[in-house]
Amino acid sequence: MKKKAVRTAVVLTAVIAMCLGTGCNVSVNTAPEEKKDEPAQETEAQPEEQATETAGASDEEKAAEVAKLIDAIYVQERTDETDQLCAQAKEAWDALTDAQKELVEGEEADPDYFGRDTGDASQDDPLNEDDIGENEILVVSFGTSFNDSRVKDISSIEKAIQAANPDWSVRRAFTAQIIINHVQARDGEKIDNVDQALERAVANNVKNLVVQPTHLMHGAEYDELTEALDNYKDKFESVVIAEPLLGEVGSDASVINEDKKAVAEAVVKAAVASAGYDSLDAADKDGAAFVFMGHGTAHTAKVSYSQMATQMKDLGYKNVFIGTVEGEPEETACENVIEDVKNAGYKKVILRPLMVVAGDHANNDMAGDDDDSWKSMFTAANSFDSIDCQIEGLGRIKEVQDLYVAHTASAMKDDGKKLTEADAASELADGEYEAKFTTDSSMFKVNEEYNDMGKLTVKDGKMTIHISLQSEKIVNLFPGMASDAKKDGARLLEPTKDEVKYSDGTTETVNGFDVPVPYLDKEFDLALIGTKGKWYDHKVVVTSPEK
Repeated sequence: MKKKAVRTAVVLTAVIAMCLGTGCNVSVNTAPEEKKDEPAQETEAQPEEQATETAGASDEEKAAEVAKLIDAIYVQERTDETDQLCAQAKEAWDALTDAQKELVEGEEADPDYFGRDTGDASQDDPLNEDDIGENEILVVSFGTSFNDSRVKDISSIEKAIQAANPDWSVRRAFTAQIIINHVQARDGEKIDNVDQALERAVANNVKNLVVQPTHLMHGAEYDELTEALDNYKDKFESVVIAEPLLGEVGSDASVINEDKKAVAEAVVKAAVASAGYDSLDAADKDGAAFVFMGHGTAHTAKVSYSQMATQMKDLGYKNVFIGTVEGEPEETACENVIEDVKNAGYKKVILRPLMVVAGDHANNDMAGDDDDSWKSMFTAANSFDSIDCQIEGLGRIKEVQDLYVAHTASAMKDDGKKLTEADAASELADGEYEAKFTTDSSMFKVNEEYNDMGKLTVKDGKMTIHISLQSEKIVNLFPGMASDAKKDGARLLEPTKDEVKYSDGTTETVNGFDVPVPYLDKEFDLALIGTKGKWYDHKVVVTSPEK
């Protein structure tokens, strides 16, 4: 059910070559250059021959042509051919009969790509015009191709931020090029990606840029956005990035904050009203449970879902459960949530997305008819009298919009996340701190005796954390990617020999490292090589510094 986010250049090359043969008119030449002494008619198909070939194609071949064009734009990278391929895909689709459209099937392509009604795209404002002025708020979303949800969930947030800041210009960017291409091909609506939006800001001589992500948490999307902004920080007088919806992550499942509380109260209130109950207690007495389905992530920020579950419990919401599509963290997997709801004795289930938009995940992964949708899996459990779905994103809830407005206001006061190492370090006075060092692997972590903690040193705007590992098997680290660590001249981190004294009185010599920390509370790359001589990529994050 879930679409892949990456397509290789092989598919694009194949499509362009196919289109040149069938008259799609792609402006990229994939054939060898003609010899000047050869007549053109010997190397180029004549228009009447192309028309005859196209006219003689079978229904299956015509559908396959459209499928290949759809697959060619179902990619995360924008190229010089993207606009033309989007137009060609739509033109080829429109030329099909209804029967031929039903035959469209590719690696990602299906009849729903163009054929599914997701609402009126003309109701959406892509906010991609110029005349920005000196002050811009760039609202960055993952995006959705579901038109109704884009209007109700994303545009509503943008309008709320604009209304609260009439002297600033609000513009939009999506991070998912796959979605941008889908909307452009199907509806003719052009939405900027992040680079396009930033280039537009530079071209319009914007001086002060505030970036408000609509992302739920400090996850991979937020990290990638921060990295993209880092490339532009010298183009503006000031650049700050505001907090995502749930605010700071926190170190473990017990750590909650006012942002999480506000979101929990708002989404439960909206869900109870949509279900027709006067209160959550009334729903509980009726045997009804609310299950909020998030996306899930392998990123260290996945603890945010556990924290939301903690928040629900702290608010006394005993008939509220948190799950994720990806099953990360593990307790949020659908089968585990089903068992929790069943064991709690509830017979009625209301499913609702814990996502900013009610897009593909809400419509398909949650409420779809396929066997692996949450609705289908809850039904297959044969333990519930009813399973209802609310296809409503967080973005349409006023209290959620207000929270984004507050985060934007805070960023404008320079409380937002800075984009340079010096800015991050400047929040801490020079000195030594205990800080949490978390990795993406159980095989690469701080020695268990130290509970994931290391010694963070801040000096002259630079941060370094000393960590003692579990053994001497990791022989070098490299601040960056494994591919760069292999290059000649790469400056590897050499180990120290640390003696660890365990609680039972035994001691062990392990390798320790002094790791440069570019920023706090955000993942960075740290490659390692072990005794077997192979480099591996890893993500690490340093959080919670305390004296």
